[in-house]
Amino acid sequence: MAVAVPTLPDLEGSSAQDVVAWALETYHPQIALACSFQKEESVLLDLIFKANPDARVFALDTDVLFEETYELWRRTEARYDTTIERWHGPSLEQQAAEHGDRLWDRDPSKCCGIRKVAPLKEGLSKLDAWTTGIRRDQSPARAGAKKVEWDDAFGLVKVNPLADWSDKDVWKHVLAEGLPYNPLHDRDYASIGCFHCTKQGAGREGRWASSAKIECGLHQEDA
Repeated sequence: MAVAVPTLPDLEGSSAQDVVAWALETYHPQIALACSFQKEESVLLDLIFKANPDARVFALDTDVLFEETYELWRRTEARYDTTIERWHGPSLEQQAAEHGDRLWDRDPSKCCGIRKVAPLKEGLSKLDAWTTGIRRDQSPARAGAKKVEWDDAFGLVKVNPLADWSDKDVWKHVLAEGLPYNPLHDRDYASIGCFHCTKQGAGREGRWASSAKIECGLHQEDA
């Protein structure tokens, strides 16, 4: 059955704080922040929990995140007195039994599909909206992102409060507020994913560096 696309407000001139406040007032508890523990999520966690201490946050646990990411996950839960929902696909053993070992080397798109896109799709099917840390200057694929838009791929409202923020804007907020952030950023990892598919590099150039892949499929249908 087709999902009715709602009429959405134009919040392009609104601050990130105001976008977050509108989203939570409109959709909570059927909205959740997708947290990948990058610096953008450090900002959004701060804004969201200031707006509503009961806000929902989820993370896609692929079982192969960096240890620094898992440690930040634990610190985040303690700081905000919250439990981040763990959205998870099949175990690595199940994946290996069906598709062979080290699928990420042979077919990174299929690996992302199994470990990230499938559990995301299942989880989002139970929500009315989701919040992301997408910024327009991160990549050409994200340049057209709006602060509030309809997500055709998953059939719900997508909220991108930091869409017009620069890298400098993000760091300014993180440092001004003394927010915890992933220490891998200090080691020249600008974008952080699974440890076997992430290398040091600016922007998103360190993601899937040995392949033509630029997105895992969470933010575009045909990635």
